[in-house]
Amino acid sequence: QVQLVESGGGLVQPGGSLRLSCAASGSVSSITAMGWFRQAPGKQREFVAAIISSGSTLYGTSVKGRFTISKDNAKDTVYLQMDNLKPEDTADYYCYMDTDIRRWGQGTQVTVSS
Repeated sequence: QVQLVESGGGLVQPGGSLRLSCAASGSVSSITAMGWFRQAPGKQREFVAAIISSGSTLYGTSVKGRFTISKDNAKDTVYLQMDNLKPEDTADYYCYMDTDIRRWGQGTQVTVSS
């Protein structure tokens, strides 16, 4: 059974950086895309970033220029480098993987606060 395991969340001061990781375990084939959404308390889930099989990347408007998504194909792992973090980036971050279906990770919490 395929599972997505996220890591790297935590508490960081405004202007700081964090790197999230999401590793797929189990038998994985034909990944078409991997990416991240986030959900802040009381708000709807928001698209953050995605990387498709060709290597092309997409970013949400609020994170463009500050976040960078990358993928290690050999490890079936996607990374989200988050720089210049702001308090409004505080949320639970969820990774996903698209094959024939979309699978989700369990989420990792990011808190940006002084």
